[in-house]
Amino acid sequence: MKYSLIIPVYNRPDEVDELLGSLVTQTLRDFEVIIVEDGSSVPCETVCKKYEGKLDLKYFKKQNSGPGQSRNYGAERAQGTFLIILDSDVVLPTGYLKAVDEELTREPADAFGGPDRAHESFSDTQKAISYSMTSFFTTGGIRGGKKKLDKFYPRSFNMGIRKDVYVRLGGFSKMRFGEDIDFSIRIFQAGCRCRLFPEAWVWHKRRTDFRKFFRQVYNSGIARINLYKKYPESLKVVHLLPMVFTVGVIALILLFLFGAGVTVFASASQAKDMGCACMGLSLLPLILYSLLILVDSSHKYKSIKIGLLSIRAAFTQLIGYGLGFISAWWKRCILGKDEFHAFDKTFYK
Repeated sequence: MKYSLIIPVYNRPDEVDELLGSLVTQTLRDFEVIIVEDGSSVPCETVCKKYEGKLDLKYFKKQNSGPGQSRNYGAERAQGTFLIILDSDVVLPTGYLKAVDEELTREPADAFGGPDRAHESFSDTQKAISYSMTSFFTTGGIRGGKKKLDKFYPRSFNMGIRKDVYVRLGGFSKMRFGEDIDFSIRIFQAGCRCRLFPEAWVWHKRRTDFRKFFRQVYNSGIARINLYKKYPESLKVVHLLPMVFTVGVIALILLFLFGAGVTVFASASQAKDMGCACMGLSLLPLILYSLLILVDSSHKYKSIKIGLLSIRAAFTQLIGYGLGFISAWWKRCILGKDEFHAFDKTFYK
């Protein structure tokens, strides 16, 4: 057995059905599927039974412990030479495993990962969120794009690793959030060969609304500081950009309010002119950035509506991450508190 696909699940039977359906169509068949039900109240066991005889599928139930420990549970029971970690809300194109196999044949790797895309069937909100998480203008392309401001770190929605390396490194840590980056850091520290496989991409649904998306990225900002406390060298300039963006937006809003106050309450015309200038200067950077997102996303998806939603998604992603980052920096680096996270159920919701 060459590949073991490990999928932790929590209350997502419909998504698991779609994922398993896409696995049936894979052109390369040398793989097993390991589903780990992580304490779900709405299990997917009935869905898995539909695929008996169609897939080499193993289904396990366990108490809830979070995605990282569920992946470790599945890895302990895997038979493949390579473990491929997938989120339950992804769908694989027909040639996914063939692309992985061709890359490994061309050039060996100890660990690898691939990018993600938005399927045409996804909702407009999901497409906008996908844009904000993958665009060079929001994340710097560090989540698997060709343009990167930092080296590629595999993420758990689409990550592969040799099983012997996985075992040697101890698998995923007990971090509730950021555990995939923690694992990637340890992969690099161990001197392993880690590569991006550009053609081994998946369709990734991500969050379904902006409230859930904000909770996710807020915790991601916190996780970055938690990772910094464990691995100080892991913090790069690119990780500071959402914080800088957030502080900048707050400063611009304050400048706008100051200008509005001067315009309304000042009696001198010169003061009113200064207030109007402050308001204009504060709005200009936000308008220009919004137009950049609108044009780029609208062109990518051929939809102005998605372009407009992408503006909201981009601000949610950057400010949510930035606020989480600032909160964690204050609590952990200034007040000296222990590791924490804000929304326990973010991963699953």
